[in-house]
Amino acid sequence: MKWLPLVSSAQLEDVIERSKDRLCLIFKHSFTCNISAMAKSRLEKGWSFGEEEIEPYFLDLHTYRALSNQLAERFEVFHESPQVLLIRQGACIYDASHLDIDPAELKLVVAESADY
Repeated sequence: MKWLPLVSSAQLEDVIERSKDRLCLIFKHSFTCNISAMAKSRLEKGWSFGEEEIEPYFLDLHTYRALSNQLAERFEVFHESPQVLLIRQGACIYDASHLDIDPAELKLVVAESADY
């Protein structure tokens, strides 16, 4: 799994545009939170998607808090950390936080989204 850093509002707009061609996952991470570290590790160990299926983006919550707030507003989700947002066609089709971040559940959501 190769994380792509998400660091700016302009880049977020690019991610939204890219989500029209492929799924994009944004992982909001706090380096000071043990739950966040565990969720990240579980996600990485369970990751089975190819680069052509999902582009995974990593947001350092502390460094880019304003961008994290922008994500919450843009996708109409409550801000949480850790948190994943799955973006398709410019919309958040799935979000999970804390220990609800589950690679198996993500696989189900991805499979279901292929039917649209």
